[in-house]
Amino acid sequence: MFQQRSPKTGLAENCAEDQPRDRILKAALQLFAQKGYEKTTTKELAEKAKVAEGTLFRHFSNKKSILVEVATLGWMDLLTDFLTEMSEMGSCKAIAQVMRHRMLNMHKNKNLLKVCFIEAQAYPELKDTIQAEVIDKMTGIAEAFFESAMEKGIYRKMNPHIVAQVFLGMFAIAGFSDTTIAEPNASPESLREMAEGIADIFLNGVLA
Repeated sequence: MFQQRSPKTGLAENCAEDQPRDRILKAALQLFAQKGYEKTTTKELAEKAKVAEGTLFRHFSNKKSILVEVATLGWMDLLTDFLTEMSEMGSCKAIAQVMRHRMLNMHKNKNLLKVCFIEAQAYPELKDTIQAEVIDKMTGIAEAFFESAMEKGIYRKMNPHIVAQVFLGMFAIAGFSDTTIAEPNASPESLREMAEGIADIFLNGVLA
């Protein structure tokens, strides 16, 4: 079974605050999500992290390298959670459980998702790194999972790569959007209903 990483090595918003590097990354996550990468200055980052601006540059060569670190660690946190969820799934049909857990976690990590999905996508070299190192791994894991389920006759035979992409896309969009799909501050019950609805559409389609 996949073992989850210690939060100190990831980018959880409650990461350790006793190390300057950790404080800088946490401050960057908050400011990049709230103000955007371009509008955030290194002076603001230093003040938010409660370090001198010179200390910031001892840990990172420039502001862009901070964005790279925040986005990479953030995506690795998402991958860790996904691996854990897939490894603990009790049934190949328990999609609603995965959807619900992902949606709950994504709402809790809204800043992380804004940085990873929006801010980091503006830089091709960073986007390519994330694609190769994280997203492709997530897709590969899901693809292997669904391919195995198809071989067992649980799902009908299809292209498992496409199924994996649809699966990842559905819960990513559902969890990330708090205005078009799920209401802000949605209750656990409404998220459960939404997760079950998405899972039903994924498993059974919409045709009568």
